[in-house]
Amino acid sequence: HLLCTASSLIYKPSISDFHCCIQALKRTGLYPSDPRLKGCMENIRQAVKESAGEAMMDRDLFHRCVGGNIVLLIQAFRNKFIIPEFDVFAHKINEIYNRVQHQTDGKVADYIPQLAKFSPELWGVSLCTVDGQRHSVGDTKLPFCLQSCVKPLQYAIAVHEAGTESVHHYVGKEPSGFKFNMLSLDDEDKPHNPMVNAGAIVISSLIKVNRWTWGNSKSLSLFQSEKETGDRNFAIGYYMKEKKCFPPGADMIDALDFYFQLCSIEVTCESGSIMAATLANGGICPITGKRLLSAEAVRNTLSLMHSCGMYDFSGQMAFHVGLPAKSGVSGAILLVIPNVMGVMCWSPPLDRVGNSVRGISFCQELVSLFNFHNYDNLRHFVKKQDPRRQDRDDRNKSVFNLMFAACSGDVSALRRFALSSMDMDLKDYDSRTALHIAAAEGEPRVFRSNSKSVPRANCEIYCMWGNLPVDDAVQFGHDEVVKVLNDYQQVCSQREMQDAAADSQKFTNKCKCSSDSFHMLSVCVALT
Repeated sequence: HLLCTASSLIYKPSISDFHCCIQALKRTGLYPSDPRLKGCMENIRQAVKESAGEAMMDRDLFHRCVGGNIVLLIQAFRNKFIIPEFDVFAHKINEIYNRVQHQTDGKVADYIPQLAKFSPELWGVSLCTVDGQRHSVGDTKLPFCLQSCVKPLQYAIAVHEAGTESVHHYVGKEPSGFKFNMLSLDDEDKPHNPMVNAGAIVISSLIKVNRWTWGNSKSLSLFQSEKETGDRNFAIGYYMKEKKCFPPGADMIDALDFYFQLCSIEVTCESGSIMAATLANGGICPITGKRLLSAEAVRNTLSLMHSCGMYDFSGQMAFHVGLPAKSGVSGAILLVIPNVMGVMCWSPPLDRVGNSVRGISFCQELVSLFNFHNYDNLRHFVKKQDPRRQDRDDRNKSVFNLMFAACSGDVSALRRFALSSMDMDLKDYDSRTALHIAAAEGEPRVFRSNSKSVPRANCEIYCMWGNLPVDDAVQFGHDEVVKVLNDYQQVCSQREMQDAAADSQKFTNKCKCSSDSFHMLSVCVALT
């Protein structure tokens, strides 16, 4: 019974067609291949096979198909995901992608031969929200190697396994101020942070290798290429071995070998965005719902990504974008918007410090359009678009605040709303304005405000029941409010007359100026 009731909430004739149902799901950001929808998709495919004629669903068949996924589908079809209007958001992501695509600056990394084979024209962006909504545009199914984008992931795993104190006994937390592959340690003879090569090599010696399941995710050719051209990393390894940077019993060669393997892990933009979304979701994969990393590991990882993740561009990234990110020389940028979504950008051409040119530009344009920067929500800040809200959410919040202030007679709040350009004639579900509420509650203070700097609310608006504010005051026996309202109406009428007179004078002056200008023009024409 509960299942039937729940599924009735989302069943509509517009999704009774199987194809329309799938398209409606895609508009919410859910992929038919989403593991959470496996049972639902199998039921739909089976129903299509069994159907004779048009592939339509009646209410009962719809109940049977969606039964195992009813909670997720209610969230989807009732716009309860983190980004409710996902199709609109995806369209804007496509627009940013297309603008950035025209950039041709940068050079593909060639110091590792396998990386030099990628075309500079390749460009893809994938995103995954904390609710599992996904969108991809461009070359998002081509595999590429994570390279340095693996560093925050291996650090998070190390902290998850060994704890923060154990890990940072061997690795620092400060930006180095040097290039990512410099032969340098901090004052305590430790690598500066886990996002530089020295730190990542030490972290590799802390991870329990047997917990990693590789499958076919490694590029063996790139792994071999990394080892053959990794003289700098071997030099860093031997230098740290001399300084006793590795934990007791760790083998430096094994750590380097494992580090090269990690850098050679192949992903696509689509799978990389799910990794980023797992960090955005506090360590829980939004697609499977499984906890992969502890909350502590994720918090520490995002902090280090924010301060050290973008090579020599980390300060600029924190300043302009204000979000945790990590780049790699393969052209990838892993961007995390905490509690919202993860993004993976990939474009091989790099700038002078080793970051993807298109990827950096995409991140900057994303934050210039949406209020994702860490400090975009400060008071009195210029408002950007917030895809986490529906348009009606802002209006509903304004109506609630306005009505509550009127109900409690909070004149200072009403004055503040008016000075912030809020529409003081907003209506509730009964078409009542703030003046109706104040009159019904007997709050004369609302009508005694005589500040000329505050726009007056209209006291001649009828509610759904055909009442003016003064009618509500009479109905509920608030004589003082009736008297104040009558005075208020007189003041409003006088002000309207004054405003009309002022507008008339402005029009007269404008006509006079136009006449003078026409006369001068006529004189000039006559002289010529």
